Order: sequence, then structure tokens, then C-alpha cells
Amino acid sequence: LLFSFILNSPHFCTCIRASFNSIQHSHSNQHHFHSPGILFRPRAFIDLAISTQSPMFQAGLARRVARRAAIGVVGTGAAGATTLTVYANTEQGLGFKREADFWSVVGPVVWDYWWNSFSSSPKVKFQAFALTNNTNNNATTEEERKEEKKELVKELHDRNAPKLFRAMIDLGGLYIKLGQVLSVTAIPIPEQYRVLFRTLQSNVPGASDFQSVVKPTLERELGAPLDELFECVDEIPCGAASIGQAHRATLKGTKEEVIVKVQYPNAKWQVPADIECVGDFLQLCVWFGLVDESASKMSYDEFSRQFLAELDYTREKENLKQVYQSSLDPNAPYMKRGAIIPRVFEDMCTNQVITMTYLPGPKFEEEAKQQLALLGIDTKKGIGSIIKEAHNNTTNTDGSSSAIGDELASPENASSWKLTISRIVGNLVSVDSMFSLVRFARRIMLWSTAATVRSIQVLPMVPSDWKTWADERQNTILQAERWGWTQEAVTTLLDVHGYQIFNQGLFNADPHPGNILVVHDEKNPTKPKIGLIDYGQVKRLKPDERVRVAKLILSIADKESDQAIADHFRNLGIKTKTDSTRFLAEFGRLMFGSFEAKHLDHSWHKELHKEDRVLYFPNELSMVYRTALLLRGLAMSLQFNPSVGEEWRHHAQEAIKQHSGVENE
Repeated sequence: LLFSFILNSPHFCTCIRASFNSIQHSHSNQHHFHSPGILFRPRAFIDLAISTQSPMFQAGLARRVARRAAIGVVGTGAAGATTLTVYANTEQGLGFKREADFWSVVGPVVWDYWWNSFSSSPKVKFQAFALTNNTNNNATTEEERKEEKKELVKELHDRNAPKLFRAMIDLGGLYIKLGQVLSVTAIPIPEQYRVLFRTLQSNVPGASDFQSVVKPTLERELGAPLDELFECVDEIPCGAASIGQAHRATLKGTKEEVIVKVQYPNAKWQVPADIECVGDFLQLCVWFGLVDESASKMSYDEFSRQFLAELDYTREKENLKQVYQSSLDPNAPYMKRGAIIPRVFEDMCTNQVITMTYLPGPKFEEEAKQQLALLGIDTKKGIGSIIKEAHNNTTNTDGSSSAIGDELASPENASSWKLTISRIVGNLVSVDSMFSLVRFARRIMLWSTAATVRSIQVLPMVPSDWKTWADERQNTILQAERWGWTQEAVTTLLDVHGYQIFNQGLFNADPHPGNILVVHDEKNPTKPKIGLIDYGQVKRLKPDERVRVAKLILSIADKESDQAIADHFRNLGIKTKTDSTRFLAEFGRLMFGSFEAKHLDHSWHKELHKEDRVLYFPNELSMVYRTALLLRGLAMSLQFNPSVGEEWRHHAQEAIKQHSGVENE
């Protein structure tokens, strides 16, 4: 519009006329110009355009030219706007917008840290220059400068942690899961961030709306209205994750109860965009020197591979089918141990929907919380946090303090003395003995309470207060009867996953308590079964890879020499800075052995870190280790101290026997 106004102004018309007069003088003696089929005479053209036309006509001509030019500009702009609108509604465009939303928050935060605290910042350089040239006698001392720096960093954390947390909540999806991981990671992140991220363990924003999102997706994918396929579908999800959610339903006709797992429609473009943002942010951290480039690349590659694999529901369906079929083998530990795998309904599965049998019962997380409460352990942060923090406290080989270690060592924490006592006692007795003592004392208390409750219930005449007390503790009888089942459940989980790794070469690499169900058996209420669900993050191992991992496991289970354990580690392809044999051996025992008292001491980890550090960790071993980490963390949180190597020994031996000769092929 501005362009059109300028071209239609009288001043612009006057300029046009002056230009024509200039052309007339410059071409007064010029020869004819020839064009294909046309004889062009500049003088005649100028006479026609200027000499024979009135000023009003010239102004009208200029206005017509201006209007056409304006229409062209507006048309081009409209075409460009239409193209941008169409692109913005494609998956690539939506992903780009999501990345822009991410950086619109993260960018200013990164700038705030860099501008105010990094030595490469002009502001910090100027402050350093001013300090160097300060001749004032009241100049600050080195200790005062350090204190000022500490206060500045704290102020930056206080200011920016809520911004990043709010961005994670607003963006949702993968960022929620990232916040959950960071809340319990061994990486020393500022406490201001960790406190906020911990709330994501339980206070996660609600799932997608059923009527507007889930129902249309299900009907589109399954090709029919829901009332033609199901008797009923519970609109409230029984589970929700970063890329989808699950609903309980009843099939039409057979009346069979099922779980329908549906992927969010926007997950296919959200997850790749989120992974791209995390990768760019990680590169920024490398550039600032906050993380090691090789280690960060290895972590990012595994992170992106696993989360992209979760989008493939067809692959997850095939994984679940294969595991279910293997569970029917009478020689497998599933039937012997009472472990159940859901069955897939193939005709009701698509790229975005998986339908499987419903396994009744609460998540193992609830059972674990009850057991931890009986042991006097606070579970407000969630069982997942307790497990990961407990295990990170014992497997931190980078010399940094873990979350739980920081809390226990904190002067503000009233229970910090427990860590000191546990270290002293740990030097005198084994961890197994301490755990056994705790379990024995708690078992005595449970059984004595249960016996008292039974006595009060059978006595004919007891005071009303006694009766009330007994009624309130009725659940103690069942807890006492199921006390031994908890250890059996942990053994079952280790046995089943060892079988999956070494016998099948297909295992769930994410066996956290939320993916484990306690399936109640009416025939035997004191001995529930274990239900294993969610096979989105599955790892496959080739026979030669299974053999190499099996040899490492056996060397640890059989307590072989440092040289033997280190050689099996090297055979898997691990790379360290100095290739220290002792470091590799201790690292292997730390990963797959039983927990020892020295592992409570952070100075032991720091010394190990000074001796060597991991540069490359083999992919085939990383997910095996993750599985072992989660299972052993669960066991230790329940006061059990298993050696993963010893629990998996017979499966490892069978793998070597079955695939002998494959390793060198």
C-alpha cells in the first residue's frame, strides 16, 4: 500500500516526466534500433510519450503503472504468504515452529549465562580489565571475588530455572521425559533445576482429550466407529507417556478386556523436532566446554535411536508378539516364575494403535512404595527417583556427586548422619548383612503386629479401642504374608530379563517399576504374578554379541582376575583414555557385581576416575547395562543386594554353549 501511494503521488509523476525529457535529449542523434519484426525509433517513441501528451495523461499513465506494480507486489506477497501458510501446516513446518518455540526460551537463557558469567563475554572481559587496572586500596580479595561469582551463578540459576521448567511444561512430549531423567541423573546439575524437574515425576500435565484427539485417531486408524468395535472404552487413560496413552476397553462380541495403546497424531513430527533441538543444545554445551564432545555424541546417538524407535508401533507389536510366543515355552522362566506377557490382537493394530490383553493389577511401583514405607523410607519423590538415585549413588564413575549423595552429604539435611554411620558399619560388616538385619527386624515387627491383630479379632470380649486399633492394622496380616514375595519378585525379574538377553537376544531395555504390574491371583492372594508391559524400547542382540556379553558376565560372576575381566571388556570394544586394566575390572564389577561398602565412598569413585575414564562404550552393552542398572536399583531400594552376574550366570553359560564358534565367524 505504501508502494502504491508513492507511485501515485504528484511528485513521482513529475519525476517520470523529467526522466522522459532526459531520455529525449540523450537520444536526439541516436540511430534506429532494430528488433525482430519491429522498427523501434527512440525519438518517435519519446515524441509519442511526451511531446504529444498532456501532463494529466502522463500522470494517469504513471498511476496505472503504479497500480499494476502494486498489484504485482501484493500478488507476490500473497503467494508467498500462502506458501508459508501451507508449509506451516506440514509436519516439517510444525516441527520448525516447535524448534523455534524451544529456542525462543532457551536462546535468551543461554545468552544470559554467557553474557554474565563466561570469560569470553565482552561484559566479563571488561569487568576483568577494570579489576586489573583498579588502583583502589579497597579492591576485592580473591575470596571475595569467588563469593561474588558464586552469588552471581546462584542468581542466574534462580532466574532461569523457572523459565526452562515452564518451557518443558508448555512443550510437553519428550521434554517432560528429559526433565524426569535430569531430575535423578548423576550429572551434577544445579539444585534449582533438579528441584523443579523432580515435580515431573508425578505432577505431569494431563493426557490428550479423548473426544477431540484419541477417539478420532482410533476410528481413523481402525477404520470403524468405536461402538462397532468395542462394548465400551474408558475415556480416562490408565497410562500416559510422552508419545501416546493407553485406555482400557472391552471388545465387542467376545467381551474380552483389552488395553488400547494409541499414539498422539502429532508425535511423528514432534519427537524428531525435539530430538533435533536436544542435539543442537548439546552441541552448544560442547562449544561452551560444559560436556565432552565424544561422550555427548555417544549419549545423544543412543538417546535419539531409542526414542525414534518408540514411534514405530509396528515394530513394538512384533517385539511384543515374539516375547509373548517365547513366554509360552515351558522351559522358559515365565511359567515357572509366574511372569505374564500380554497377547497382541493383530487385526486391531496399526502404525498408531496397539491392542493387547488387559493384565489386572497395580503397577509394581505401588507395591514397592508399600515395602519402602514399611522400611521407613520416604517415597514422596516417587519410587522411580528413589531407585535411580540409589543406584546412581553407587555407579557414579565420573567423580561427580549424585542427587542422593548431595542430599545426604548436605549440612542442611537432618539425616546426613545416616550416611556416615552406614560407611562406618559398612567397613565392619557386609552390605548383605546390613540388608538382612534390616529385613529381619522389620519382619519381626510385621509378624508380631499381625499376630496381635489376629488375637484381638478372635477374642470374644476386648475393649473398643483395641478393636479399632486391630481394624486399622488389618492390612498388616497381608503385608506380613507377602513380605517374602517381594524378594522372589525381584529374582523373577532378573531371571526373565537374563533369559531375554542371552536366550532370545530380544529384551526390554526399560524395565522401570511403571512397566511392571502386580497381577493378583485369586487362587493364591499372597503370591501375585508379575506382568511385563511396554516393549517400545527393545534391544536386539546378535548371537556373537550375546557371546561376548556372556563372557564378561561370567568373568564377573566367577570373580576372575582383573586381567580376565578387562580383556572381556576390551573384546566388546570399550575404549578408555589410558586402557587401565584395573579401571576396566572395577568398572565391570561395579556394573554387574554385588554392591560393596566401598561403593558408598565418593572418594573411591574419584580415585577410579583419576586413573582412567571411558571414551567409547559399546552399543550392544549399553542397553544390557541399563537393564541391569534399573533392576539392581529396584532390588537395592527394597533392601536386597543381588549380583546381576551371578543371577545371569546360567543364562550366560547357555548362550556360550549354544553359540560356541559364532564369536569368531
